[in-house]
Amino acid sequence: MQNRVRDCREQAGWSQGELARRLGVSRQTINAVETDKYDPSLPLALRMARLFGLEVRELFIDHWMPEDE
Repeated sequence: MQNRVRDCREQAGWSQGELARRLGVSRQTINAVETDKYDPSLPLALRMARLFGLEVRELFIDHWMPEDE
């Protein structure tokens, strides 16, 4: 899964620490999400999207497609 968290954070002019503070998580969590080492929980993904004024599907892009049966 790809995400646009880093781009949105940088566009807002926030450090990883500032984004973490606004979301109530650690800076390490933000770093792990941005580097695709951690997929956030649904509540965190919803908070991130809301903070950036986006839909979750706009912030997190999943290229998975079901196989034909």
